[in-house]
Amino acid sequence: MKLVKWILGLVVLAGVFAVTYGHHLMDRRLNASIDHEDFVILDKARSLHQGLTIMDWHSDTLLWERDFLDENSYGHVDLPRMQQGNIGLMMLTTVTKSPDGQNYVENEGDSDRLTSLHMMQMWPMRTWNSLFERAIYQAEKLDRYVDKSNGQMIWIKTQEDLLRVLAEREVARASGKTPPTGFLLGAEGAHPLEGKIENLDKMIDAGYSMIGLTHFFDNELGGSLHGTSKAGLTDFGREVVQALNEKEIIIDMAHASEKVAWEVLANTDRPFVVSHTGIKGACDSPRNYPDDLMKAIADRGGLIAIGYWDAAICEPTPTGIAKTVKYAVELLGEDHVALGSDWDGSIQTTVSSNEMVAITSALMEAGLTDTQIRKVMGGNSVEFLRKWLPSKTPS
Repeated sequence: MKLVKWILGLVVLAGVFAVTYGHHLMDRRLNASIDHEDFVILDKARSLHQGLTIMDWHSDTLLWERDFLDENSYGHVDLPRMQQGNIGLMMLTTVTKSPDGQNYVENEGDSDRLTSLHMMQMWPMRTWNSLFERAIYQAEKLDRYVDKSNGQMIWIKTQEDLLRVLAEREVARASGKTPPTGFLLGAEGAHPLEGKIENLDKMIDAGYSMIGLTHFFDNELGGSLHGTSKAGLTDFGREVVQALNEKEIIIDMAHASEKVAWEVLANTDRPFVVSHTGIKGACDSPRNYPDDLMKAIADRGGLIAIGYWDAAICEPTPTGIAKTVKYAVELLGEDHVALGSDWDGSIQTTVSSNEMVAITSALMEAGLTDTQIRKVMGGNSVEFLRKWLPSKTPS
């Protein structure tokens, strides 16, 4: 009996430790910043940076239970560090499933390592076995942060919302106040639909403006770039793509198989986004699409958002980011390149959100013009959203 009591006590202690510290330790390990001496910033880059409208297309911060409104000593993103980095717009993306042994070559979809994380973080029980509920819960988290932010966070769902955020930022800057930051919500993969088209309207009602089709595994919509089939769209996938276009919801092609991307290009007139990526010609990685596919996406009016981690750009530093951005501008044209960090996406080490001026400086040193830098850092993103966000709240 004493042995049983000891074992039960150890189990309880392990559970308490996991809930109290486990997810924080995991967060620190998986979402680290690169260890570096102070970046050397060009004076003219620092001056240019302060006048930029900067947008990032992909941050998985809602996956983690650290207070977004406080400055944290670990992870990549929170509101204070975004403000330090002069980031005005961000797409927060929701991760709802991650297979065991996740890799860039081939993954099965029959396992999920996030369930234990959600239990450790004390997410509601409804999220433990439902990908749809995980997506809804993360939307609820964003809503709570917006409510508690005293106007410093504004949720962008329509073109009108976007224009309001941009106008309020200009007024705040002119008066020397901290400008508000605009946030959009995107889903990393459409598996939270759980194969039910009616769940799409529920996700849109919850505030989603962008939905990816697949993540690291094949799902009900079609093949993943990292799945087993590398297939195109299923009948359900074609139904979802048509519905997304009709409802003016942005499609994110990051992680979708090449066949899926080519098929969507052939069957829709609306441009789409690759929210966090590299380009194979700049970094020959299985994570990246080939140059001809990227060129076709850009030629349709799409946006290619360059990521910050090693599998996307081979060198996860400001200089490495600038090299891939320059390659992308030369390949795709200066109007089709943006930024998509994949911050807080378990990508190991990269620059953090308060260090954005180092990217501006690296772009300048790489030879991009001020106009090109303004476009890449956020101007192209603003123009895309002006055209392709819903003109009014979807009903």
